Amino acid sequence: MKTADKLQQELENIFVGRPWYGTPISTIITQGNWIAAYDKLPGSVHSIAHIMLHMIGWTEEVISRLQGNQASEPARGDWPEPGEGSEQKWQQLVIDLDEANSNLIKAMQALPDNKWDELINDQRGLGEPVTTYKGLIYGFIQHQIYHAGQIALLNRMNHVN
Repeated sequence: MKTADKLQQELENIFVGRPWYGTPISTIITQGNWIAAYDKLPGSVHSIAHIMLHMIGWTEEVISRLQGNQASEPARGDWPEPGEGSEQKWQQLVIDLDEANSNLIKAMQALPDNKWDELINDQRGLGEPVTTYKGLIYGFIQHQIYHAGQIALLNRMNHVN
């Protein structure tokens, strides 16, 4: 099995499969409603919509890195503001995350198998890049799981209030 196929299986499992940790991300993000998604609870730094925009932005940045572009922050920013919420805007965020994941899988499949263990194009820090293309995807998967956990907690807090 090609490296891209293995990594795609991992990515699809956390989004729509049966991940070891529990509920897949696609279910977690749709468990609440749009009003709760844009509500910033007391003591919370981010709303669910804010976290979603962050996740989408980093998905796009990972795609850019897979295409050989210089590593940087996401083009839309690390934590873009969601603005005023609406049901339509929320549904679009859900669609955007799904489309970003589809585009990521395409970019992963386009990367030649012999390139996965090469270092990414990253000139930001001191010295050499810190990860390979394979490490980039594994780190990205961890990133998405982490933020899905935040969304799950915010969903629970919204149901209690």
